[in-house]
Amino acid sequence: MTSDIAVKICGLTRPEHVRAAAAAGATYGGFVFFEKSPRHLTPAQARALALEAPPGLAKVALVVNASDADLDEITAQVPLDMLQLHGRETPQRVAELRARYGLPVMKAVGVATEDDLPALEEYGRVADQLLVDAKPAEGAALPGGNGLSFDWRLISGRRWPVPWMLAGGLTPGNVAAAIRLTGARQVDVSSGVESAPGQKDKALIHAFVAAAKGAVQGG
Repeated sequence: MTSDIAVKICGLTRPEHVRAAAAAGATYGGFVFFEKSPRHLTPAQARALALEAPPGLAKVALVVNASDADLDEITAQVPLDMLQLHGRETPQRVAELRARYGLPVMKAVGVATEDDLPALEEYGRVADQLLVDAKPAEGAALPGGNGLSFDWRLISGRRWPVPWMLAGGLTPGNVAAAIRLTGARQVDVSSGVESAPGQKDKALIHAFVAAAKGAVQGG
């Protein structure tokens, strides 16, 4: 059995769900700063949630093509442990933001086919972590949190220069299989632990973390 799988519960919007994520054993809690998302928070709302986070829950800000001004406001108000870039940020932009804010940066890379894999190597040279996510459909309103998965066989056994996290369509029912197939040591979930868009479910959060941490690698 493996218990060293790290879990990120993204799109937290309520204090009780921040506490539930921590109580379940999640390593990361994600706050979304993207107005098109049903999980969008203002910096003031995120600050209140971050202050509810128990010690040990790393607080991650998910942003999409954010400007320096937006990030200045977010980082000034919210006590954060990591930035997650989920837009079209270039490797140069990733490096700039790491230097500017002094925070670890996780870069999300959408995967649909083998042609998308070289970008992971490229971003792995400048980011602290990678988020390997399902590539959104053309014209999709959201870059993530769509409940879509990709063919996990594309990344089975692959490694990159930095730690990486698997995302995209994960649920309490499939996360163990995804871990076994890909070798992921970290997993991210948002819509997969919701009862409705943007509405986290404490029972699903606990079930997801338990399933992830109970996954047997190589089975």
